[in-house]
Amino acid sequence: MGSAFAADHAAAAEHGSIWADPETWVAVAFVIFVVALGKILWSKIAALLDKRAADITKALTEASRLRDEAMKAKADAEKTLAQATAEAESILALARSEVQNMQARAAQSLQNQIALREQQALDRIAQSEAAAAKQVRDTAIDVALGATRALLREQVGSGRTAALIDESIAELPRRQH
Repeated sequence: MGSAFAADHAAAAEHGSIWADPETWVAVAFVIFVVALGKILWSKIAALLDKRAADITKALTEASRLRDEAMKAKADAEKTLAQATAEAESILALARSEVQNMQARAAQSLQNQIALREQQALDRIAQSEAAAAKQVRDTAIDVALGATRALLREQVGSGRTAALIDESIAELPRRQH
């Protein structure tokens, strides 16, 4: 077959027409096929690459949006944390102030109670002293009356004595006070 092909090839070359050679048509058909197939493949590959680029662009846009939202949420969280910290410090300062006020009120109340108890004790002592003085006075009056009666009995007669004693007894309540 090789010699027949070479003979045909040589005959075609002798005729001078390249278009008469089947190899030329096979080569032309192959080039057209490759060009057509390349164009179809190129358009499909380009479409796939464009779709991939669009997906990547969309993903980057979404990532950028999410990053912005995250940064905003972080800023909001930091602001809320700062507010909560300030509020906690304010509450703590208020609580400390309230504790100091309560301690001062408790100390003042304790001093007032001590002063009241001291005054009550002094009043009771004064009442006891007054009662003791009255009792001593009453005892002194009783002793004086007894002595006066005895003295009068000895010095004055029995008739006169009874009158003087009754008169002294009647005057005693006025003289006591």
